[in-house]
Amino acid sequence: MATGNTTTIYDEVRKHYSAASRSTSTKYGESVAKSFGYTAEELAAIPAEANLGLSCGNPLAITSIKEGETIVDLGSGAGFDVFLAAKRVGANGKAIGVDMNDDMLARAAKILESQPEEAKKVVSFVKSNITDMSSVLEDGVADCVISNCVINLVPAAEKPKVFKEMYRILKHGGRVAVSDILAKQDLPEQLVKDVAMYVGCIAGASKVEEYETWLKEAGFKGRFYL
Repeated sequence: MATGNTTTIYDEVRKHYSAASRSTSTKYGESVAKSFGYTAEELAAIPAEANLGLSCGNPLAITSIKEGETIVDLGSGAGFDVFLAAKRVGANGKAIGVDMNDDMLARAAKILESQPEEAKKVVSFVKSNITDMSSVLEDGVADCVISNCVINLVPAAEKPKVFKEMYRILKHGGRVAVSDILAKQDLPEQLVKDVAMYVGCIAGASKVEEYETWLKEAGFKGRFYL
């Protein structure tokens, strides 16, 4: 795979996660989620079909969410973290999932359709690439932006755009909670060019200092916990 070709990367990511959207194994998703810090109570509170075992952490465990807030999940997939966030924001809040994959959005929509009317008023899913959400999300709409093992799937040249979009959609004083795979040093070229490692969230891993730079360039200030 030519990792410098953004079109190729996006095509491979779409192909891989379209296949993942058809998963029927809830046991695998449960096992992965528990290994990354999700509790049995959390998993029992949401539709099992929303958990595809694609997490690399639990962003909801590293931020406080209050009732009535608006939470935006970047790369929401089948809605795993969106449905969890909806439980915390309550009837007066909003939990919005953003994804570029039609098959994932279709699965999320199908799951949402089976939920109570109260959930349908809180949860929504929109189609967009997370590097530019201007067509689906206005400025300052979110109290908190979360993401779970997705930013590392964005081509390197476009990753800074994700942080700028985070900053744009956040309210003043808003916060970010991201679970992602980061590298402490440059990865071997052979690994970076491996398509399976890229769509598996390994080959596209950025370095810690790159995250810090992109956060600052986007406008974020203060202390970052990476």
